[in-house]
Amino acid sequence: QVQLVESGGGLVQAGGSLRLSCAASGRTFSSYAMGWFRQAPGKEREFVAAIDWRGGSTDYADSVKGRFTISRDNAKNTVYLQMNSLKPEDTAVYYCAAKWYFSSNREGNMNSLSYGYWGQGTQVTVSS
Repeated sequence: QVQLVESGGGLVQAGGSLRLSCAASGRTFSSYAMGWFRQAPGKEREFVAAIDWRGGSTDYADSVKGRFTISRDNAKNTVYLQMNSLKPEDTAVYYCAAKWYFSSNREGNMNSLSYGYWGQGTQVTVSS
């Protein structure tokens, strides 16, 4: 079992930056692959980024590649999402999620159904 709590969301102007954090409880955090997803009003939840248990492999949605960076600190039981060059279309509730394994193919990591644990979300609003 793992419980996830996101923080770091807020209001930022277009072009600005935010860093989201996801703190995990439980001693097995380092065993999990982690992901970030987001959901804008009226839209389906979409994949943002994923990272393997060591932090050595990552996947990104095309829409955030080059602007967002996912990382983790297993000693602190925390995964991060550094978001730069933010755009109004990045406005959404951002969720972190955990699953047992990091897929060898990107589509597997993009699939929200493969994640068994979810946080409550943190709001990110980017003004134009």
